[in-house]
Amino acid sequence: MLHAALTIAAALGGAGSHALPDDWPQLGGPKHDGVSRETGWSAKGADKPLWRTQVGIGYSSFAVRGKRVYTLGYDAEAEVDVVYCFDADTGEEQWTQAYSAKIWDLYHGGGTLTTPAVDGDFVYCSEREGQLRCLRAADGEVVWEQKPAPKEFDCDTPQWGFSASPLVLGERVILNYGRVVAFDKAKGTPVWKSKKNYGHGYSTPVDFQRGGKPALAVFAGSGLAILSPEDGSELAFTPWETRYQVNAMTPVVFDQRVFISSGYERGCALVDVTGPAKVLWENKGMCNQMGGALPWDGCLYGFDEKVLKCIDLEGKERWNQRGLGQGVLTLADGRLIVMSEEGELIVAKATPDSFQELSRTKVFDGGTCWTVPVLADGRIYVRNHAGEVAALDHRTR
Repeated sequence: MLHAALTIAAALGGAGSHALPDDWPQLGGPKHDGVSRETGWSAKGADKPLWRTQVGIGYSSFAVRGKRVYTLGYDAEAEVDVVYCFDADTGEEQWTQAYSAKIWDLYHGGGTLTTPAVDGDFVYCSEREGQLRCLRAADGEVVWEQKPAPKEFDCDTPQWGFSASPLVLGERVILNYGRVVAFDKAKGTPVWKSKKNYGHGYSTPVDFQRGGKPALAVFAGSGLAILSPEDGSELAFTPWETRYQVNAMTPVVFDQRVFISSGYERGCALVDVTGPAKVLWENKGMCNQMGGALPWDGCLYGFDEKVLKCIDLEGKERWNQRGLGQGVLTLADGRLIVMSEEGELIVAKATPDSFQELSRTKVFDGGTCWTVPVLADGRIYVRNHAGEVAALDHRTR
C-alpha cells in the first residue's frame, strides 16, 4: 500500500506543468477562465465533422490532453455513468469506466453534469451524488475513490445534484460540495474542508491571486466565498441568494474584482475582494443560468437567459443577440465560439462594438445543447443532451 501510494505520488508530482498549449485539461481550460489561448484556427470549419459518436445522456463537457478526449455520459438502460476516453483524430474509443448512478431528471432530461479533469497520468471525475474518483488516464482503471460527500462531509445534496467539476490545483483536487473540500490528488484523502457549508454546490471554484497570495473564489447557494487554498479558511464573503439556491456560473476574476451572475431573474454583480467583500455594482443586465460569462478585453460575454450579450465592467450593455436560446460559449483568439440551444455552432468576433457573425453551422438536428464547447488543437468538441458528440475540424493546416 505504501509503495503504491509513493508510486502514484511520484507520477503525479509536477504533472500539471506538462500540459500542451493546445490542451484543455479541465473545465475552464488551462487558466480556469473559460478562455483558450489557442490561435491559428479557422472560423469556418470543414464541411463535415471529423468524427461523431454517442456517449449517453447528460451535459458533461470535455477535457483534452494530447491526442485524447475525455467526457461523461449516462446509460439510462444500464443505469450507469460512463467515463469515455476517445482518440482525438478518429473518435475511436480507447477505454470506458462505468459505475452505478441515478438519472436525476427533475424538470429536465437528467444524466451527467460534471466535466473530468486530466492531470498527468490521471483523470479525476466527480458526479451528481457527490463522489470523486481518480482513474488512470492510460486505461481508465480506478486508482482511488472517495465516499459520497453528503455522508462524509455533512453537506446536503443539491436539488439538481452536485454539478461542480474538480479543480486540480498543485497537489490537490478541490470540490465545491457547498462545503468546500480539498483532497490529496495522489491518495484521495481529505486535506481540509471549509468550516462553513455555503449551500448548494453547482459552481466550480477558480483560483486567483488576492493581494499577492493564492485564493479561491467559490460561488455556492448562499453567496460568493473567498477562501484560502492552504486550509480552506474564509477570507471574504458576499451574500447572494436566488430561488432554489442555484448559483451555478463559474466566477470571473478581474484582478481583485470578481464577477458573479445567476439566473431566475437574479442578475449580476461585480465584487471587490481586496479586503472585506464590497459590491461595486449590481443589476439585472446579465442572468447566467445554463452557462457562465467569459472575460475578454475589458468586457464580459455570456447569455442573459436566452439573449447573448456583451456588457462592460461597469455593467452596461454593449450589444445583444437573440434567437440562440439558452446557449453556451467559449472564447479563443478574440472570437466567440457559441453553441445555440438548438444545435447550431456560431463563431463571432469578441468585440464590444456589435455582434459580428463569422460562420454558422447546423451540427445537431435535435436534443438540447447546454454543454460548453471546447477548442483544442483546431478541433471544436460539442454535444447535445441526447449524447451525440461531434468533433468539428477547424484546423487551418
